[in-house]
Amino acid sequence: MTQTIPHPRHVPAATPTAGQPYEYHRRPLVEPDWTRFPGWRHVTRDQWESAQWQRVNCVKNIKQLRAVFGDLIDETFYADLEADQLALATMSMLVPPQMINTMVPFATLTTEALLADPIRRYMIPVASDRRTDWPSHPYASRDSLHEHDMWVAEGLTHRYPTKVLAELLSTCPQYCGHCTRMDLVGNSTPAVDKLKLTLKPVDRYDAHIAYLKAHPGVRDVVVSGGDVANVPWRNLESYLMRLLELETVRDIRLATKALMGLPQHWLQPDVVQGLERVARTAARRGVNLAIHTHVNHAQSLTPLVAKAAQTALDVGVRDVRNQGVLMRGVNATTPELLDLCFALQGEAGILPYYFYMCDMIPNAEHWRVPVWHAQQLQHDIMGYLPGYATPRIVCDVPFVGKRWVHMLTDYDRERGISYWTKNYRTSIESADLEALNKRYAYYDPIDTLPEGGQQWWNDHRDD
Repeated sequence: MTQTIPHPRHVPAATPTAGQPYEYHRRPLVEPDWTRFPGWRHVTRDQWESAQWQRVNCVKNIKQLRAVFGDLIDETFYADLEADQLALATMSMLVPPQMINTMVPFATLTTEALLADPIRRYMIPVASDRRTDWPSHPYASRDSLHEHDMWVAEGLTHRYPTKVLAELLSTCPQYCGHCTRMDLVGNSTPAVDKLKLTLKPVDRYDAHIAYLKAHPGVRDVVVSGGDVANVPWRNLESYLMRLLELETVRDIRLATKALMGLPQHWLQPDVVQGLERVARTAARRGVNLAIHTHVNHAQSLTPLVAKAAQTALDVGVRDVRNQGVLMRGVNATTPELLDLCFALQGEAGILPYYFYMCDMIPNAEHWRVPVWHAQQLQHDIMGYLPGYATPRIVCDVPFVGKRWVHMLTDYDRERGISYWTKNYRTSIESADLEALNKRYAYYDPIDTLPEGGQQWWNDHRDD
């Protein structure tokens, strides 16, 4: 039962204090020493800060990972990793040196430390990470948000009334294990035969522009993929300038995890100069241009990341914002989340914007958190950060879209089923007169349910 707290009287200075649930300590950003890895012992700073060197030396397989770690990691780890890649992984391995360097950054690299590392947990998942009782939720699906179903042109998802998602390509400089677009992005794995974009890029982009011209009610374009850092800059700039020619487009957001995973890309002179041309054009036309990146843990933030973010702001990008994903073992505790937000806002110049609950894709149950846990996190981070830098924790509900985690209309905690409503129709529901009167379900991870709820799902496992 919640206790009612009376208005406090003056407390004498000698009275002991209980302290705060979270204690803030400023932690300046540090670039970890990459030469601690045997494979990079002789890598110079010039090499490290080269986008080309980073891309060439991305780790794509176990052999290359062994070459980086040398004899510091036991063979048991590689066997665990191989088992995951052969049967469970929905994303192929692709990790830039920049990201590997933030794993176990300031301690001795051992097998145990690597297994416990939060960056490793979602960038290089191993079989022992995943659940064996419920590796996937019964209602998990490859395209859990039905983005492909809502394509109005190849790669253009019209999900919200005034906004579209433009997937320019299906590759990234790095592949996250929990990727919500695992049905399209990256190389096929033994577990997932990926969809493919079929049009030539120029034809795909033409189709996007044609749709936007024909639908003046769309004012907001999220330019994504994949990751826009993998679009040749000349092509990306051309696409963005075409968007800026449309009087109806008022917001453009560039989605790039590479601002964190490969900041060297966003510091290349030709990219910086091109971004400035786009930003100045956007400002002249009154269009809000922002970069949205994807940082999930404070370890990922280094001086190079902060430099890339500040450079974007210096050349005229209005905002650099973060959209993270809540994941068990990575950032799903109050201290982890607040440490990350303070590092983003206070040290890297990146605004904490959203934290999404991990989507219901296959083999992701070990990452996902239940709705009640997300609600508790939202409660627990309030009051510490500046209001403008306090992120919203949201559930991306299939067929509904982003909803703050307290916006559910009903919640069966026993069976882990929450129900949500919406106030608009997606592009595939124009003829559904009842779309705004329905309740849409979202499901908690089964292992987090009470015993009775877990038993109910076991009893209905084959339904």
